[in-house]
Amino acid sequence: MTRLVRWTALAAVSALLAAGCGGGTSDDDRSGLSWGRCKATADGPAPSGEWQCATLKVPLDWSKPDGETIGLGLIRAKARGEDRIGSLLFNFGGPGASGVSMMPSYAPTVSSLRERYDLVSWDPRGVGASEGVRCRGDKEIQAAESVDLTPDTPAEEKAYLEDAADFGKGCQKDAGRLLAHVSTADSARDMDRIREVLGDPRMNYFGISYGTELGGTYAHLFPKKVGRMTLDAVVDPGADTVGHAENQARGFQRALDSYLVSTGQTPQEGSRKIAALLRRIDARPLPTSLPGRKLTQSLAFTGIILPLYSKDSWPTLTGALDAAERGDGSELLTLADRYNERDPSGRYGTTTHAQRVISCLDDRQRPTAAETKRLLPRFEKISPVFGAFLGWDTAGWCHDWPVPGQHDTPEVNAPGAAPVLVVGNTGDPATPYEGARRMADELGRGVGVMLTWRGEGHGAYGSGSDCVDSTVNAYLLRGSVPKDGKVCS
Repeated sequence: MTRLVRWTALAAVSALLAAGCGGGTSDDDRSGLSWGRCKATADGPAPSGEWQCATLKVPLDWSKPDGETIGLGLIRAKARGEDRIGSLLFNFGGPGASGVSMMPSYAPTVSSLRERYDLVSWDPRGVGASEGVRCRGDKEIQAAESVDLTPDTPAEEKAYLEDAADFGKGCQKDAGRLLAHVSTADSARDMDRIREVLGDPRMNYFGISYGTELGGTYAHLFPKKVGRMTLDAVVDPGADTVGHAENQARGFQRALDSYLVSTGQTPQEGSRKIAALLRRIDARPLPTSLPGRKLTQSLAFTGIILPLYSKDSWPTLTGALDAAERGDGSELLTLADRYNERDPSGRYGTTTHAQRVISCLDDRQRPTAAETKRLLPRFEKISPVFGAFLGWDTAGWCHDWPVPGQHDTPEVNAPGAAPVLVVGNTGDPATPYEGARRMADELGRGVGVMLTWRGEGHGAYGSGSDCVDSTVNAYLLRGSVPKDGKVCS
């Protein structure tokens, strides 16, 4: 099963540039870290020589700062210009996205920011080069794809919940003591240590999707250390587990409605057609051209969701749906594989593993199957296509999890912090626009500054709006805070 608050769905799975810490060290610099060339991994080649990698030791348990430590993988490229402001730290979402892998591929999008900032990112604890967690092997992951994520019978429900519990046991076996120390608050404290060793008096930060929750948490914990902070594709800090699922059902249905209108269909007619297709696939999975594999309903859901992250991918969705209507599930399965980070050899990435261990430690709410079934009519009213899928996810995602969750909703109020630029996209499917307004309000008066883009897709910066890009750049590069409530069409 896959929770969908993931900015990396389109960007990361299409072309991962993986990097680690390689041999050789650079000249000594402000950070005191041993920066060296980044090395290739099994997932891809090393980035170019302008990128440097290092490992930072931080406490496993921040309540015991002198106790056991873990290593965090960092990556950076130094500022090109002479008028350097400092470091700009990026988190690309997930939770579970590898900043070490993502930063080089995202750098062209923020090339103007590199004139005055060192571009820096890291793998948060439990991710990639930072004690990355792997809860299942490739064969087990593929076998689990046959589990029905919208169970219709007692047997399917039993299999669904057993699979969820088994995943948690695998995480516990692999992560050990780390499993209780991968929360968003833990990572926010790691961020402040990164800021400190980089020599920056304040945190300059760009958070995307889940990275906005992480940024809000940092601002709450360290309000006086906030520098220039931008939060784009904002997770609603006031939503609990069920609220997040409802938000996403609403967001993805909105995106699907916009897509359907673009193809000349009404949202009602188009949604009924897709829902009927999914019911047929549930009863009889579709054959595909991929040897030994069929398109299940659960994989079809994932394949439909992926192209909704970007308007540019809508034509791909049209082709995949048309093929499925003809009885060929190959194109939807290929899209699902991209989302699930499955390569042609059958190897899977672990973003969703890290995503789950982080979010299940954060989230205290654990809806039961009985509670979820009572909620399903509400979910299906919100979205006839995605409602049941996201409703059942609330019961299975953290079912029988080995460690308790920490809160119902995160604390992000940050009295006394410098202005934080909060960017919301009215057509965002994964983090609906309402969450941005809530984040700006909860950060506090004089702190949260709202910028709205009337667009489509997940996120706003770098998505084609000169108004958004120039406003964010002016804030990060020159400290020009826009008027709260500014709208970019």
